[in-house]
Amino acid sequence: MLLPRVMPCLLLRKSALVKTVKFKNPGYVGDPVNAIRIYNEKEVDELVFLDITATRENRKPPFKIISEIASECFMPVAYGGGVRDIEDVKHLFSLGVEKVAVNSYAVENPSFIKTVADRFGSQSIIVSIDVKKNFWGKYKVAVNGAEKVTDLNPVEFARQAASLGAGEIMLTSVDRDGTMEGYDLELLKSVTSVVDIPVIASGGAGTVEDFGRAVKEGGASAAAAGSMVVYHGRNRAVLINFPTRAELRRVLS
Repeated sequence: MLLPRVMPCLLLRKSALVKTVKFKNPGYVGDPVNAIRIYNEKEVDELVFLDITATRENRKPPFKIISEIASECFMPVAYGGGVRDIEDVKHLFSLGVEKVAVNSYAVENPSFIKTVADRFGSQSIIVSIDVKKNFWGKYKVAVNGAEKVTDLNPVEFARQAASLGAGEIMLTSVDRDGTMEGYDLELLKSVTSVVDIPVIASGGAGTVEDFGRAVKEGGASAAAAGSMVVYHGRNRAVLINFPTRAELRRVLS
């Protein structure tokens, strides 16, 4: 039986790997190519790379770095950050990227989702939805690295993204990012219950049991992890790591 996918979600700032907490205070983790080599040995399902400053700096994806990343990966790789036109998507695929993740621009221009899906197929596009609770505790879609919280309801936006041809949704809780306190299962269930495409849980993974909860309680089709797979221990010593296949089977079967 195929297990639900579990994937490292790695953050790029310039040419370095970093990790944030609640999308703030990025701390240096290491060199992306070295991390990839370790994940190759760990036989992870796939990798997600997100450039956390491309949109805010209004620049293109770092194609040179992405080329180096894709050439080293033995597994499928998805990339997000600064993708704003079909030529960006085409270039990324020519470098060996298998999926593009679109976040802020999907909110700004939802028709871009359909454009990519029509041109390259739904399997090629992930709509990445960052969600933050507002002052009144309501879930809202956040953009530009969560610097701006919109009035968009994430459930409605997820439904719209699916209808436009998104192949997957990556649903990230900004409030759980980097905390290792577990996924926001309430948020997850609210989205998985209304869309019929895979939803990747993101933001908060701290134990392998969290993956099982995301799938079995939250309805996720896959789970992404950040801090859990780059840090070790309470003091967050940098250690590129990943659960064993036996550990994943125990919680996901």
